[in-house]
Amino acid sequence: MKLQVPFLQLPLRFDAELLAAEIAALGESVWRPHPQGFKGNSAVPLIARDGNPQSDAVKGAMRPTPQLERCPYLLQVLSEIGGVWGRSRLMRLSGNAEVTAHVDIDYYWRDHMRVHVPIVTQPEVRFHCGNESIHMAKGECWIFDTWQPHRVVNTNELSRIHLVADSVGGPGLWNLIAAGRPHGAAIPGWKANERPPNPRAHGELRLESFNVPAVMTPWEVQDQLSFVLEGALPHPALGMVHQLAGHFHRHWRSLWAMHGDAGGGHADYAEALKLFADELARIGEGMKLENGTGLIKAMNSLIVAVAINDADAEMLADERSAPVAAAM
Repeated sequence: MKLQVPFLQLPLRFDAELLAAEIAALGESVWRPHPQGFKGNSAVPLIARDGNPQSDAVKGAMRPTPQLERCPYLLQVLSEIGGVWGRSRLMRLSGNAEVTAHVDIDYYWRDHMRVHVPIVTQPEVRFHCGNESIHMAKGECWIFDTWQPHRVVNTNELSRIHLVADSVGGPGLWNLIAAGRPHGAAIPGWKANERPPNPRAHGELRLESFNVPAVMTPWEVQDQLSFVLEGALPHPALGMVHQLAGHFHRHWRSLWAMHGDAGGGHADYAEALKLFADELARIGEGMKLENGTGLIKAMNSLIVAVAINDADAEMLADERSAPVAAAM
């Protein structure tokens, strides 16, 4: 999700040692290689589609995995942060490894925040986002701007483990964000409140069940088009792209008036998407956004690839969907 600042610390602090003990008790067998095979990256699924720890899908009913249910304090942490949770995991970065520079432009990331709670870490682990670089200390709670180029570097020989939980928000989480502190900001009296384990806490979670539309509404199409075009760098053909976007939105609105999200209209929607994508490829070549990604790639990721969906199709989020040069 695009934020107003690169990093925002939420006013919570958790017992990292207890969290680490819960994770250690799970054993090594629960750790899975990264789904895209990135070297030095592994994960334990905590919230997954239908609670299946073998699923990396971001579409469908998100439910706790058996691994999360074995960790009562981890459940409490997620409950106290107060989000409506999508796919969430423990993410491990090996020693002397990195998460290479990239921008998250897949549809899933447009409305999902990534909440980080460092559990096992060392001062040498640095998180870079935009022009800022920080070390997230044990037990802290952070969100960051996934629409900016970001990377993580671990120059220590020991592994780093973070809770990485994805959320579209929620009343509790939005309140924490409103009370958060941008990295480097001096706010008198600001502090992170300790949240020790509470045996009476039930750890009840709010979980996603509906996350991808069968057919994107014309109002969301307009929002996605505006979002991309607002971030476009100047280009001689940008005016033509604006005209194309307006024509496509009007076309989509007329199709919606006929079909809504009924399955019978998919052929018409698919034809409209193809016409838009083909013309965009013709006139939009070489256009860039402020975050360094290509305009065509962003349009394809946020609209063309997802505006109509098969109910039974699996949807995965490309973890590094737009690699960028590591000049950060």
